[in-house]
Amino acid sequence: MNITHTLVVLDAANIDEVSTFWAGVLGGQVEADDDWHTVNVDGTARLAVQLAPNHVRPDWPDGEPQQIHLDLQVTDVAAAHEEVTGLGARPLGGVKDLTVPEGFQVYADPAGHPFCLCWG
Repeated sequence: MNITHTLVVLDAANIDEVSTFWAGVLGGQVEADDDWHTVNVDGTARLAVQLAPNHVRPDWPDGEPQQIHLDLQVTDVAAAHEEVTGLGARPLGGVKDLTVPEGFQVYADPAGHPFCLCWG
């Protein structure tokens, strides 16, 4: 098998909201079709959002199953926290101590997809 490209695809009922969120987090632009948005960073597709009108928001950690999980390694977690929450992320499980040398903080994007900011 020769895999030439991989792309993470998120399902969402509101693809405009979710693709705009992830374009902001990744520093990219949205290329939009009716039912599919691609988030491009420096001209390369990094993430896609597919229209799923009946999407059920994950309820981490005890409800609906986690459908996908992204880990984003960052160098300045406090700044990254401010940026993602400013874009619409919601911390899950409370905000941890972002001053410790190593750790992770779980968030949800606007459609409820969990992701982590990791540092250290």
